[in-house]
Amino acid sequence: MYLNRRNFLKSAGAASFLLAGGNLVFGNEKKRDKPNIVLFLADDLGWHQIGCYGSKFYETPNIDKLAAESMKFTDAYAAAPVCSPTRASIMTGKYPARLHLTQYIKAGSPSDEKLTVPDWTAYLPLEELTAAELLKDAGYTTGHFGKWHLNKDKDYELGRPGDPGSQGFDDVLTTHKPGAGPESPYENDAHHVRQITERAVSFIEANKDKPFFCYISHNSIHDPEIERDELIEKYRNKPGADNDVQQGHNNPVQAAMLETLDKSLADVLRKLEELDLQKDTLFVFFSDNGHLGPKDCSPLRGSKADIYEGGIREPLIVRLPGVIEPGSVCREPVISTDFFPTFAEIAGSDVSSPNVDGESIMPLLRQSGKLKRDAIFWHYPHYHHDGVGPSGAVRKGDYKLIEWFEKSIEGRHAEGAFELYNLREDLSEQNNLAEKMPEKVNELYKDLKQWRKDVGAQEMPLNPDYQQADAENPFHTACNSGQSRADRT
Repeated sequence: MYLNRRNFLKSAGAASFLLAGGNLVFGNEKKRDKPNIVLFLADDLGWHQIGCYGSKFYETPNIDKLAAESMKFTDAYAAAPVCSPTRASIMTGKYPARLHLTQYIKAGSPSDEKLTVPDWTAYLPLEELTAAELLKDAGYTTGHFGKWHLNKDKDYELGRPGDPGSQGFDDVLTTHKPGAGPESPYENDAHHVRQITERAVSFIEANKDKPFFCYISHNSIHDPEIERDELIEKYRNKPGADNDVQQGHNNPVQAAMLETLDKSLADVLRKLEELDLQKDTLFVFFSDNGHLGPKDCSPLRGSKADIYEGGIREPLIVRLPGVIEPGSVCREPVISTDFFPTFAEIAGSDVSSPNVDGESIMPLLRQSGKLKRDAIFWHYPHYHHDGVGPSGAVRKGDYKLIEWFEKSIEGRHAEGAFELYNLREDLSEQNNLAEKMPEKVNELYKDLKQWRKDVGAQEMPLNPDYQQADAENPFHTACNSGQSRADRT
């Protein structure tokens, strides 16, 4: 059953906006019952690239300052290791596996692999209730500025079905990465950062007297790696720079791109302060998936498209003055499906559909309690062009189980089908405990199978036309061994 306006109910006590069970009302100098919401989403930004998450090379002073005023999450996850599924999970609160939107749009499906890629849904159906529609129903003005990547293609037009304007957004700017569509009107703005920022700031200014949802969805720091020469040179000359941009941990070009992105965030925060709206605004900083690989993302293993931590663990910073304690840190696992129900609670609304997989993180933000769920899950039934094999995973407590689908077919598990890690003790996922802890493997695998059944996840049957690939083909060799890119770099 789809969650739409017909089975979405507003809660009775919305007007009072009591956030903390009777002892903490939003804001010390409350101007409105419903706070504004700003979601600032980076593209392909690695957990290891932010100063407040430990980077000594990348410079993110404005993100770091935001973290000092906010709650920083150490164990926040994207619902998928690639962009479109994560963005769909943000918009709907549903796992990509439930939506059958499990790959980036418009990815091709190979015909010569061991497993058959399912006929997945390569767009976000209009029947789905989006966060923008939910908030619009609750009295918010909504704006989308930047990357959408949830329609069947990127031939965006205002008013076209499937584009942001048909999914609940009142004010829309859609942009592309360099070379993929209309270029920015500004010089030295290849990734449209300035264009996106100026439109978002103008939207905030125009709607300062009423609740708004401002979704700032950047194309940066996704490839192609383009930035001003003088800014790149600054980082090339910095100690620790690694100029092997294909593998490097301290990438000067991405560092330059990230500095520009950091200044975009500063411009948005400055506008909120100028209008005295910072006390009335929930501000969320997040990334859609891990660092574009194959690159070194240590201390995390793997990178974008991996089900290892480097592909799915993301920086998450959330600020709401008067509710969130500045400088606080949360170590409880959260996931991108949680934004939808969190925004619903912020807006004084209730999501009644059991098909919403996320859980409001307001108890964590208020430090008033924990979440109710026991585990979070991933399902990636695809072959990625960088050579990552199909896989799934579950995290329950400190333990994470990875299943490589090519080695786990129809209940027959070959050697290497499972990897088990204790993330509290082994963040870099180097010590596979699967052989030492078979009971834990069985417990988590049972949870993973039941979850796939519950959400209707698409399975990958054997390909009847499969021919064993030439052993010299590195893509086939990697995928058919069940390995990640991280095992080969």
